[in-house]
Amino acid sequence: MAIRIIREIGDEILTKKSKEVKEITPRLKELIEDMKETMYDEGGVGIAAPQVGVLKRIVVIDIADEEEEPDLHVFINPVITERSEEEENMKEACLSVPGKCGPVLRPKHVKVEALNEDMEPFEMEADGILARALCHETDHLEGILYTDRLNGPLEDMADEEEEELQRQERQGKKRGKIRKK
Repeated sequence: MAIRIIREIGDEILTKKSKEVKEITPRLKELIEDMKETMYDEGGVGIAAPQVGVLKRIVVIDIADEEEEPDLHVFINPVITERSEEEENMKEACLSVPGKCGPVLRPKHVKVEALNEDMEPFEMEADGILARALCHETDHLEGILYTDRLNGPLEDMADEEEEELQRQERQGKKRGKIRKK
């Protein structure tokens, strides 16, 4: 296993559509393990294969907090089959757009069909942050970054984190540690 280099905005590979995975090979198993390790090392909640320079339809997501047990999901050839009409505008960030965040309108609920690491089909319904992560990561497979879907200004992450810390202090609700990079 290895930590891979994250491709950043401006890299042409992030604008290309990924190819369907037809079979799991030892190289793809290694890629998936590398994606997991890279995502955890970078502190992300999800990563798509194009972000590490591979145009394959593979996504890895774990939305668990650091204090929680990992809740890792691997999606091969994911397809979002249902999106709720109810949407939510929330700020997103991305490993491929370092130091930035911005608001994106996403469905509150999605249903996805995919294959697992053994190429067995499964279906998952997701709400909230998991639904958002699925939309965000599957966009990568289509060559779309969250910055292409912004519903407001792109902001510096440091400023955003500072505002959040100040807001929490005003409310007297420090709910965890805000890490600055």
